[in-house]
Amino acid sequence: MIQLFVSVLLYFVMFFGIAFILNMLLRKTWLMAFVYPLIVMLIISDYSFTQFFTSPGAAFSDVGSKLPTITIVDIIILSSGFIGTIVSGIVIKMLRKTGYQMF
Repeated sequence: MIQLFVSVLLYFVMFFGIAFILNMLLRKTWLMAFVYPLIVMLIISDYSFTQFFTSPGAAFSDVGSKLPTITIVDIIILSSGFIGTIVSGIVIKMLRKTGYQMF
């Protein structure tokens, strides 16, 4: 149970930070929210990033076969990362509305 709490917190903070920095640098508020499912596919799959381009049929079918086998704990942890990207977008929107200009 402690590992679940630490993992949820870690994924939330890690993806919040990554999304916040990308939002500041690229000025695309919801970019990381759209990229996050691709990151989840890389986490679930045994294939490397380049194999998704060199042999996409095998890589995506591997993700499709492994997706139903992930546990509820994995879903909670991966969802916390997605929530972190969403919260980052909301925070950036609020900061821009109040007048902060990042870079």
